[in-house]
Amino acid sequence: MEKPVEFSKFYRVLNAAKEGEEGKDLELESILKQYETCEESISPLHQLAETFLYVGMTELYKYSELQDIKAIGLLDTEHWDKLAEDKKADLPPFLANSMIRYSKTNKLSKKIATRWGTSRRELDNNIMQMARYVTEGLIDALE
Repeated sequence: MEKPVEFSKFYRVLNAAKEGEEGKDLELESILKQYETCEESISPLHQLAETFLYVGMTELYKYSELQDIKAIGLLDTEHWDKLAEDKKADLPPFLANSMIRYSKTNKLSKKIATRWGTSRRELDNNIMQMARYVTEGLIDALE
């Protein structure tokens, strides 16, 4: 379809914010606002990934019941296990399923295909893989 989607800058900012680096929490918030609108996306898959990063972070905040990425980064295994029990789902499948559900509910592939003049089917074929890719990146950044 196109060149690979890569978001190392986002994950570096996320990790820095999690570690408490000054100003990175505001930078993360700014990036997420951009991803919410996808106005600066450079391709269909890029837009899909930006949307999933935004949805994933929003769902992470809901799942953890915290709005502070630094506090989320400090949660221990016992707390994550309790959250998984309370939510009846471990974090990775919860995030990936939230992204997939969001894409269906909001007819994301249709919107993206229309914007970019590309095949909706091709986007549909990338939704699960992109949800996994984004989820793995978010989980890695939290560890």
